[in-house]
Amino acid sequence: MPKPYIPNDKWSQRAAKEGYRARSVYKLMELDDRFGLLNDGMTVIDLGAAPGSWLQYAAKTVGPTGALYGFDLTAIEPIEQNVKTFVMDISDRFAVEDTLRQEGVREADVVLSDIAPNTSGVKDLDQWKSVELATASLAIAKDMLKPNGKCVVKVFRGADFDEFFGNLKQDWQEPKIVEVEASRDRSREVYVVVRKSNVAV
Repeated sequence: MPKPYIPNDKWSQRAAKEGYRARSVYKLMELDDRFGLLNDGMTVIDLGAAPGSWLQYAAKTVGPTGALYGFDLTAIEPIEQNVKTFVMDISDRFAVEDTLRQEGVREADVVLSDIAPNTSGVKDLDQWKSVELATASLAIAKDMLKPNGKCVVKVFRGADFDEFFGNLKQDWQEPKIVEVEASRDRSREVYVVVRKSNVAV
């Protein structure tokens, strides 16, 4: 039986204390620690970035020589000088990629996506929407990542998950399913970590 939802759990309290905008930052911290995602000077694309906690952490980690680009339907309050944000639907892949290229981004080191659908309470529908958003994020990552670049996407487990994960093996190297400590007890979310091939397809 899942634990009851606690809106101000230890992760939320820690985020407030440490100056992060959302508890989700600790999910990225764990993923970075486990997979070595972020390093000094990297170019990072964050899809579904509001309210900006992943951008906050990534900006600290890549430092002032790095560059970060966040996209969301919701406007994001300014973070650091090397962070640019855009109000945009990430499902419009070509608009996102055109925006990045206008900013001079030819390729990125890492693509992050913590995006989730507005939940309806209908589990199968929400899970399907989650897969759609993850697929959209991966399409952008496939176009924009440099060889050996890494992508992390959030997705809900459910009826469509096995097919979604199986299809990743056609385009990506080393796909992994990861559960993180900071996910809520009642959540069906997992993160999928993939690496782009260093061989042109």
